[in-house]
Amino acid sequence: MSKAKLLRWAVPVVLMTALGACVSIGGGKAPAQLYTLTADAKAPSGTQAAFKPADTLVVAEPDTDRGLATARMAVQVSPTAIAYMKEAFWVERPARLLRNLLAEDLRATGKRPVTLDEDGIGATRLDGRLLAMGYDAKSHSAVIRYDAVLHHANGEVTMHRFEVTEPDVSPNGGDLAQALNRAANTLAGQVAEWVG
Repeated sequence: MSKAKLLRWAVPVVLMTALGACVSIGGGKAPAQLYTLTADAKAPSGTQAAFKPADTLVVAEPDTDRGLATARMAVQVSPTAIAYMKEAFWVERPARLLRNLLAEDLRATGKRPVTLDEDGIGATRLDGRLLAMGYDAKSHSAVIRYDAVLHHANGEVTMHRFEVTEPDVSPNGGDLAQALNRAANTLAGQVAEWVG
């Protein structure tokens, strides 16, 4: 085989090998599926009316500890131990999924314009801390616990803890994702009512 033919054959092989390395997730094979949260309440499509920044609510991504700062589904094994459900992954970090669902639910109420924290426009800000979003092995339930902090335009700050539990959940990714989706939508409705 001539040098030119060998080069024409070798370059695509090298490129394909390099490209294959780029799409590998965590050095292993990709998960069969990824899970997300989907809002039950949806804002209507179409153009929204113009608004003033002073009327806007900014929804921030909640803080969380390292146990939830991953796309893996968390399992509370005991009061002092966390594990992760085998082959069960979120499409994004749980705190970001919850933020997006809260924003969509608040938009759907139509009471005020809602933006995400990346936009940085707004007089009122909703943030807080996501304390739990996963499986409680002791009670066999899905749990979401969120400490909400509302910073009002006048400088006043109000806080409220929200917790929703879905009982009798099987310890697998699909069932847990569905239970957490229901719990997150219930929680989002409670937050929207509290924000007013």
